[in-house]
Amino acid sequence: MYKILIVEDDASLACAMKKQIESWGNEVRCVTDFQNVIKSFTAYDPHMVLLDIMLPFFNGYHWCGEIRKISNVPVVFLSSASENMNIIMAMNMGGDDFIPKPIDLDVMTSKIQALLRRAYDMGNKIPILEHKGAVLNLNDTVLTFQENHIDLTKNEFRILKTLLENKGKPVSRDALMTKLWQMDAYVEENTLTVNVNRLRKKLEAAGLKDYITTKIGIGYIIK
Repeated sequence: MYKILIVEDDASLACAMKKQIESWGNEVRCVTDFQNVIKSFTAYDPHMVLLDIMLPFFNGYHWCGEIRKISNVPVVFLSSASENMNIIMAMNMGGDDFIPKPIDLDVMTSKIQALLRRAYDMGNKIPILEHKGAVLNLNDTVLTFQENHIDLTKNEFRILKTLLENKGKPVSRDALMTKLWQMDAYVEENTLTVNVNRLRKKLEAAGLKDYITTKIGIGYIIK
């Protein structure tokens, strides 16, 4: 069973697509908050996105670009404007296919099944950790939040990765020290505080104030 995310502001069309895809044994979710599509994407973690071009707030090209920063999942564009230029634009923006409107549900189903087979035989998905709209790419140690891309040092990445893996639970300083220095020679404990403070400043500058909270006498937590 695959998870499909539909980003289509025509509710009746989205409902018809959802029903058709579910009839083939897949799980479907329809986006309703078109101002925060990337938040819905990271929360659902789908295997494929069906993405309308003309959307409220930002168009489908914009959201495809945002998705491509964190994932290689197949993206299929939907549009009633099926001229060659739109198709070329869709492919150049990272789309994998294009379905013109009015949508033939049988053709849509065939394209979805073919793309899913190709994509998941190849194992293209990028591993990520996400919380409150911030996405940590585990391949390149970059944190993305809204339009901000935060480059992390090796130690900042290890701290944030450990806290995200345990979000909602406090992580002791000893546990962080073990993660921080497991590949390095011994460094003074005060360096943990320095790294956490530097990481906090980077997060705050990107709009993530109080993302990491201190638990007095214990360590740190991402709530």
